[in-house]
Amino acid sequence: MPRINLLPWREAERKQRRQEFGAAFALALVVAAVIAFGVRMQMQSTIDEQHARNQYLKEEIASLDKQITEILDLEQKKARLLARMQVIEQLERSRPEIVHVFDQIVKTTPDGIYLTSIKQTDRRIQIKGIAQSSTRVASYMRNIYSSEWLADPSLDILETKGAGDTGSEFTLNAVQENPLLPPDAEAQMASSGGSK
Repeated sequence: MPRINLLPWREAERKQRRQEFGAAFALALVVAAVIAFGVRMQMQSTIDEQHARNQYLKEEIASLDKQITEILDLEQKKARLLARMQVIEQLERSRPEIVHVFDQIVKTTPDGIYLTSIKQTDRRIQIKGIAQSSTRVASYMRNIYSSEWLADPSLDILETKGAGDTGSEFTLNAVQENPLLPPDAEAQMASSGGSK
């Protein structure tokens, strides 16, 4: 006699397939979660590494900024020291000048002129005095003009005081020169203020 299976085999097969699908779906979820976690960890590791690089770059930039500031400070100190050295060199070169200037003032002063004051501002010299006559002042200006250490005489004031032997008061200006320096150094010293 033939056997007839009365059990709903289709229902059992469906149930088995559902169980297999559920297990496969659960396995796929677990695999997807593991992959997502791995990708997230990889991304987080990359982000952390980039943050570390950025922090390193910031620290290096700060270090370089500090070095640049130090270099600029050193350059400013160097410029100040060079300026001081130039002033010292100019003073060293011009130190004997005042002796020559006074010597020239004495040599160029003709008889009959008495100096009352000498004032120097930068390289400009103002000479005040009393002369017996205006011709003596003109002679004094010619002597200054032919001097090596003085130049450009210009008369500012010439006053004759009353009658008698009081003479004429005068004020004239001259420029201090240094024949030992080349002309361009002389011009540079004049523009920088020269010796005082």
